Amino acid sequence: MAVKLKPLSEQVIVITGASSGIGLPTARMAAKKGAKVVVAARNREALHNLVNEINASGGRAEFVVADVGVEEDVKRIGEAAVAAFGGFDTWVNNAGISIFGSALEVSIPDMKRMFDTNFWGVVYGCRTAVAHFRERGGPGAIVNVGTLFGDRAPMVQGTYAAAKHAVHGYNDMLRMELEAAGDPITVSLIKPGRIDTPYNEHARSYLDKQPSHQGMVYPPASVAESILFCAAHPKREMYVGFQAKFFVKLAGIAPRFTDKLMEKVDYPTQHDERPSRDVEDNALYHAGYGLQERGTNAGWKRPRSLYVKVQKHPALTWWITIAGIGLAAAAWNANRKVNAKPGVA
Repeated sequence: MAVKLKPLSEQVIVITGASSGIGLPTARMAAKKGAKVVVAARNREALHNLVNEINASGGRAEFVVADVGVEEDVKRIGEAAVAAFGGFDTWVNNAGISIFGSALEVSIPDMKRMFDTNFWGVVYGCRTAVAHFRERGGPGAIVNVGTLFGDRAPMVQGTYAAAKHAVHGYNDMLRMELEAAGDPITVSLIKPGRIDTPYNEHARSYLDKQPSHQGMVYPPASVAESILFCAAHPKREMYVGFQAKFFVKLAGIAPRFTDKLMEKVDYPTQHDERPSRDVEDNALYHAGYGLQERGTNAGWKRPRSLYVKVQKHPALTWWITIAGIGLAAAAWNANRKVNAKPGVA
């Protein structure tokens, strides 16, 4: 069943994790496109200032102080949207936090707390959204923010990747169940590569050096663009940065080659040469600083993701995907020939 979603200018959009990073430009961009927004996070001051900014610019916004790891808080977000605007049309599960540390080093309480936010927050948000859309009887969109690491786990951020793997699985299951039931609800998954946000500053770090994105880094506005496209157009998934899509395809075709590659590059590309922030200086258990879209990453900062724009046109996406699969296949073939040489294990 084809689902026809409202244009953004006619929507009410709920955005979690809206006080900084990806959620912040998503709220600002949605308001500029005419949508009413309900923003949620733990940082009251940042949310208050964001709502004042949007309303002063002619938009309409409300905020809810909430911890998405608490089910009752998530239900309050939905109730606030109904009270302020009569309901909502899109729910964006964006709130998230990371931990930098080895799989055997990160404490179990830290792992559980991160799963509360990154996985259970998505589950609570999806359930709240589905209940509302079913009660209202009209179309609705759920947009879940995943990650490249939800398809292919790295070292150093294994706990974060495990939670995002769970999000990706839940997203797929929910999409199929709703479609099979005939519900006019779309479920989309956003898969960003490395994004220039305060993600690393908010993360809990067990490292000696400061977590920081190296390599190609994309602006949070590109993720916001993909989120809002999915809010108005039924779309299964969108990648932010073609290298994210390429890496997933490479891992599927040449998993051992990808293992070896990541063993070499994961650690040095996830920190810079500054001393790490104190292990207690993070946003895992309490709100981090707000109203900052960008972080202090040292990578190659791209002005936009052209691949996001390409994915809005299915024919172009198909051809680029085929090209990416071809490149991944070539890499696998080269690796196979190397391993086939005498004396090479």
